[in-house]
Amino acid sequence: MKESEIVNIQAYLRSKFGTERISIKKGDGKDAPVEVYINKEFVGPIYRNEDEGEVSYDFVMSILKEDLE
Repeated sequence: MKESEIVNIQAYLRSKFGTERISIKKGDGKDAPVEVYINKEFVGPIYRNEDEGEVSYDFVMSILKEDLE
């Protein structure tokens, strides 16, 4: 993922969730997903998809049952 995409996605998530505590870091490897953090806690990856010239980004956040208790 390009650096400009990472900056734009980070700004979007910060605006959408109303917090500056969200940061995005590049994953290991050329085609690895980027990683989303709130403070220093990893919350999920973002995958970049391109199909027929259309680009989308998929954010996956798993919530464990024990985290809800």
